[in-house]
Amino acid sequence: MRHTLPAIAGLLLLATACQPPPADDWHHEQWRAWLDSPGGELPFGLELRETPGGFEATLINGTERLPVTTVERNATTLTLGIEPYDSMIEASFGEDGHRLDGRWAKTGVAGAKTGLDFHAVAGELPRFASGASQPDSAALELLSGRWAVDFEKDDGPAIGIFEAATDGTVLATFMTTTGDYRYLAGRFEDDRLRLSVFDGAHAFLFDARLRDDGTLEGDFWSRDSWHESWTARKDPGAALPDAFGLTQWVAGETLGDVAYPDLDGRTRKLDDPAFAGRARILEVFGSWCPNCNDATRFLVELDREYRDHGLSIVGLAFEMSGDFDRDAEQVRVYARHHGIEYPLLVAGVSPKDEASEVFPLVDRVRSYPTTIFLHGDGRVRAVHQGYTGPATGEAHRELRERFESLVQELLAESHAPS
Repeated sequence: MRHTLPAIAGLLLLATACQPPPADDWHHEQWRAWLDSPGGELPFGLELRETPGGFEATLINGTERLPVTTVERNATTLTLGIEPYDSMIEASFGEDGHRLDGRWAKTGVAGAKTGLDFHAVAGELPRFASGASQPDSAALELLSGRWAVDFEKDDGPAIGIFEAATDGTVLATFMTTTGDYRYLAGRFEDDRLRLSVFDGAHAFLFDARLRDDGTLEGDFWSRDSWHESWTARKDPGAALPDAFGLTQWVAGETLGDVAYPDLDGRTRKLDDPAFAGRARILEVFGSWCPNCNDATRFLVELDREYRDHGLSIVGLAFEMSGDFDRDAEQVRVYARHHGIEYPLLVAGVSPKDEASEVFPLVDRVRSYPTTIFLHGDGRVRAVHQGYTGPATGEAHRELRERFESLVQELLAESHAPS
């Protein structure tokens, strides 16, 4: 997806304060955290818990509760490692232990850094500050539903899905032809809509106004550099083009024409007998990509369900650094994180123009992920661009059904009499 941040396994490091907080303050579980986005506060939920086995942490965005993989804590510092995203926060506790201040940083393409200042305060506090006014019920009813969205810097269509509660809290996502914006949460009050998400990879902030004509107009910020305006109009029938028809297989290209190194550096052609199956899936992905992580969770399910029936899946990783050893290690982290048992190859680097040059089987790499369904003999059956993840609700359930149906059809055809 367009604004997806590079995400490989990393650490959130919260550095020392001058004085350690009182022992009781380590037991604050709920924290309101935020990043200092160029558009203002970009809030998210943070939960910290002490357990008999150590310490646990969770990032909270709407209905998603994202467990932090690695949690280490002593009297003055806290380290949180979020796999498989290469993400770090360094912060210090205030003297009373009720506040954290520091900085979030991420490693991007070719080692480039991005980041925002980070803060958190203890307590179950609202995601966005609320005024004294009661949210207007008619406006909340208007907001809830499906909207046709126009992003200033994107020629493609988008759909906003908003669900507003009577207290003004909002759950939302945006769907595009390259993926969805995952779990956005926020508030609608006094005709102002604010939404945010931070999951260790995404750092998104939306701020918009409901105009007198019933349209939305506002701004979108991603991490420390991306900004664009957006508008939207209520449209219950808003739809995207079929993602199975946007990226095309290149006629005349075969699996044997393409080869990449595996995680141990051995060159493997895509027609390697070890990759053979009665039905095949090639997954173009990046370990840094949240939509890819959503897609991989489902592919792991398909692999476990259908591998013994003849399904073969191969993942083709397009990573950040271009340093094979580093990229291969990040893909190993990704594999461990998701419990992947199918083979993974390091295919190239993440910029889409460069990925398109080294992956000639499709006309262009437009999205991470891109999922290619093949007959057992290597003929293409379907190419799907992007991934509609679990934050989209029914759209996600429908996509899962289409993927699984394709797998079942390919397996059934391989058994049909000639």
